[in-house]
Amino acid sequence: MILIADGGSTKTHWCLIHQNNESTDFHSEGYNPYYVNESYIIPSLRASLPAGLNVNEVSELYFYGAGVHNEEKADILKNAFQTVFPNAVIAIEHDLLAACRALLGNQEGFAAILGTGTNTCMYNGTEVAHNIDSAAYILGDEGSGCYMGKKLLKDIIRNTVPADIKKKFDAAYNLSEHEIMDNIYTKPLANRFCAGFTKFFDDNMDSEYCRNLITSSFRDFFRELVSLYPGYKEVKFNCIGSVGFYFQDILKAVASEFGMETGVILQSPIAGLKHYHSLNNEVNA
Repeated sequence: MILIADGGSTKTHWCLIHQNNESTDFHSEGYNPYYVNESYIIPSLRASLPAGLNVNEVSELYFYGAGVHNEEKADILKNAFQTVFPNAVIAIEHDLLAACRALLGNQEGFAAILGTGTNTCMYNGTEVAHNIDSAAYILGDEGSGCYMGKKLLKDIIRNTVPADIKKKFDAAYNLSEHEIMDNIYTKPLANRFCAGFTKFFDDNMDSEYCRNLITSSFRDFFRELVSLYPGYKEVKFNCIGSVGFYFQDILKAVASEFGMETGVILQSPIAGLKHYHSLNNEVNA
């Protein structure tokens, strides 16, 4: 059996491909090695496995994840997965390559991720040819769910949101200023906490405040990341991730403002990755 995973910082989408080519999908937490270690990953993943799955029958595992910037970080994931799937040959790749393969296949172009975090690149049809670091959620990640959540929380704390938005926020979350600050500066996984408020935007898309915040976040994304790529206006804007997918009407409008035509926008790369690995399933261990 072959196991493919699309791992973001908040959640991981797994697809198990059986010998008869049927597939089983399941989900687990996100495993960004900057924020979680092996001892966290192993029990979390085991608790998420489908009932009846024989882990010894998984022969190949392709994990595309956030935070896989070097061998040290990749080994955290590889060692944890090897413990859970002892007979699997494991390949750890960056989630940006997953986006490229799902969006562009073997074609050259531009690919972006807009989910909990942000990433972008130029792809040459085989590998990432040019990547400008997003600088992660504290310094950058413009346009991401975390970025939007931080903007909202700052406005909540400073009491600069419209009264109706403040009322809806309090009704939905009942968070004091102290609890907000504690979740960001004391508790782990602050990026997930901030990104969790994207649902609030989705629930309040009729609000001018919410639409303006999303628009300004995407403008920051294009101004401070996308427009730094030479010749970016000559290629189409392709994107994967829940934030880009659910707010794509605003995203397309902002892309147009910056002179880019929109190509493909997907919520998840799994379908594209299944197709890609059906063509070539050799693991480069």
